[in-house]
Amino acid sequence: MIPLQTDLFASAGAGELFLLARLLFGGVLAFMGVNHFLSVDEMTGYAEFKGLPAPRFGVIASGVLLVAGGLGLVVGAFPVLSAGALAAFLLVSGLVFHDFWAVDDPEEQQAEMTNFLKNAFGAGAALAFLALGSTAWPYALGVGLF
Repeated sequence: MIPLQTDLFASAGAGELFLLARLLFGGVLAFMGVNHFLSVDEMTGYAEFKGLPAPRFGVIASGVLLVAGGLGLVVGAFPVLSAGALAAFLLVSGLVFHDFWAVDDPEEQQAEMTNFLKNAFGAGAALAFLALGSTAWPYALGVGLF
């Protein structure tokens, strides 16, 4: 059995690479959240089409979650809450909104599969950040609940 590493970011450049990962992942998700606000009407129509109850509220709430969770990871604030919320959102929205297996049109099916896979690997990344959430992060505010 490999012993658990006590200082994950001790090797040269590890802290900087972890910060870059946080900037890329969290920044993209925060940007996606901003797009929810800029395209509320279009996204509300899609959410309504997919059968989401209270679609406008759902679009706005998911935008808030994406911005807050993404920025939380970027700055290292509430990392467990941020990563956990993002992982849950990406898993659920992937299954609910990008159900490619239920689409008949081949082009739509491909588009939904692509979006589903984006959500799946995004959820995987969020789960990796969640696993490290109770560890001290370099270049982080270092505030959190856990």
